Amino acid sequence: MSRSLRKGPYIQEALEKRILAMNDGSKKKEVVKTWSRASMISPDFVGHTIAVHNGKCNREYGWSQAWRVCTYQKFQRPFGQQ
Repeated sequence: MSRSLRKGPYIQEALEKRILAMNDGSKKKEVVKTWSRASMISPDFVGHTIAVHNGKCNREYGWSQAWRVCTYQKFQRPFGQQ
């Protein structure tokens, strides 16, 4: 289930701080491990690899600009369909 629009996106503060520190260049790019499965992917996450804990192990996911465009086009419905 998606999050309500009136609440806005949820991103764990610690996760966002680590990503922003890597974007500023003060910290080298590495795989970021997190247990926050509820966090939303923000545009700042593009180009990073994040290992999300699924209850048993950490699964690595990477995001690129091309992936965001491809996913958007894939789930977009043709005009007039419900």
